[in-house]
Amino acid sequence: MIQPPVWTKEQLEGDLINARASFSKERLEEPLEDYLEAFDEYQGYVEEMLETTVDLSQLEGAALDVLTDPHLLEAFRYLAAPPISQDDLKVLADARSLSKGHLKSTPDDVQKLIVVVRQVLDRRRFVWLVEGREPTEAERGAAVMASAALMAASRTQTKRRTIGKDQQEAMVKEALKALGFREVASRKIPTVSLAPAPGEFCGESVLGTRKGDIIVRLWDHRVMPIECKVSNSSTNSVKRLNNDAAVKADSWKRDFGLRQVVPTAVLSGVYKLHNLLDAQERGLALFWAHDLTPLTKWIASIKPR
Repeated sequence: MIQPPVWTKEQLEGDLINARASFSKERLEEPLEDYLEAFDEYQGYVEEMLETTVDLSQLEGAALDVLTDPHLLEAFRYLAAPPISQDDLKVLADARSLSKGHLKSTPDDVQKLIVVVRQVLDRRRFVWLVEGREPTEAERGAAVMASAALMAASRTQTKRRTIGKDQQEAMVKEALKALGFREVASRKIPTVSLAPAPGEFCGESVLGTRKGDIIVRLWDHRVMPIECKVSNSSTNSVKRLNNDAAVKADSWKRDFGLRQVVPTAVLSGVYKLHNLLDAQERGLALFWAHDLTPLTKWIASIKPR
């Protein structure tokens, strides 16, 4: 069986330079309008929440109105320092659900949610509440601006990651189709026999006990799960690559055997060299989104003549 390429330290260093250049180009060309539109939208939500709660002084009385409105609920979560996700808020308040119906029928959960956010309230943005007085116009305006900026930045970052990953997956799928592979329906794959047929691939599916972004059945019958990873910083690369993709590779090899699977990652963004070397040593085949030629050449080399 033809094994995927194993890159030298020097080769990976060269790819890192090209990946960083591509990453920088995309970020510099990224439109500012996305952030500004999100900022304007969230500024309105924060102002509405402050008006509804009389600058947070009547938060308990207006709690149901705030928590049952999706936009105001999002602004409510950003009262905390740092902001609290919906899942974390539910766990911290020991609330069964944040749905409108549940909160209307369970006033105790409403009060618990308020207590949690009050405990972690950002005392710099909402200093007037801590001091038990009304805000000055400047304090209120600063709180609205700071909150809107936090919310807009979070949305823009999430959108950036999602779009980057979606674009990467689309590029890989197009490259596979150009090689003659056919896309089939996603499915659960507890055994190799239930994977797509040789020359086919499917989108996100559970392979064994772990999800893979793209599952390919190579022409020699091996299964190649491909993880598409976008890293915005070298620090973040540990999470994306070593603590996720490489861990999945270990799991797939353990579940299906070394000769049955070829765990693969297609990367873009910023990574640390030693993290790449570590992932490769753990059996993860590495390729780059800015140049898919090595991936397609290797796959093509497997096809019977």
